[in-house]
Amino acid sequence: MSKADTVIVLDFETTGLSPDIGDRAIEIGAVRIENGRVTDRFQELMNPGRPISGFIEDYTGITNRMLQSARPCGEVMRRFSDFIGDYNLVAHNASFDQRFLDSELAMISEERCGQFACSMLAARRLYQEAPNHRLSGLVEYINIPADGVFHRALYDSEMTAKLWMAMLDRIGDRYEVPDVSFSMMKKLTKTPKRSIGQLFEQR
Repeated sequence: MSKADTVIVLDFETTGLSPDIGDRAIEIGAVRIENGRVTDRFQELMNPGRPISGFIEDYTGITNRMLQSARPCGEVMRRFSDFIGDYNLVAHNASFDQRFLDSELAMISEERCGQFACSMLAARRLYQEAPNHRLSGLVEYINIPADGVFHRALYDSEMTAKLWMAMLDRIGDRYEVPDVSFSMMKKLTKTPKRSIGQLFEQR
């Protein structure tokens, strides 16, 4: 499978917690990493067709006024589908973003080709001593330079991309694995914490 340093790292802001109960995306942000370097970015608000709650406005900083002039979800997602192509995908707490991506793509009769990996699950195994595994907490713990506001999609995707690359470097340095595959990162997210060393020895 393709190398883990060539992926799309993405993040959604949404009206709520689950598309299964009708929640929609209101912002998508993503960075494309190729051979360990950011080569492109995508960011756009999207109008879900109804007002968002005051809680979501406060949490994200995205207001109903901002969304009134945004393009509809379907229009944005068609362009985002082109952006991700057949790349593999990464997100922090990926099950959340995967559900929204698949739901929004289904509404426009599109499907993704790439597989998902979760940076949070990987970090729980590589940074077991960290106080927490929230994105902001890990950025602080690993001393990743940060000068923006979390809970906006592009910034969160950029920070997740930096975390992802830091984890690949950690694997290379600690376990002497110079070229980490995407399939290995997916295996890592499902490996018991006590067995991480064995995973890399068996590569």
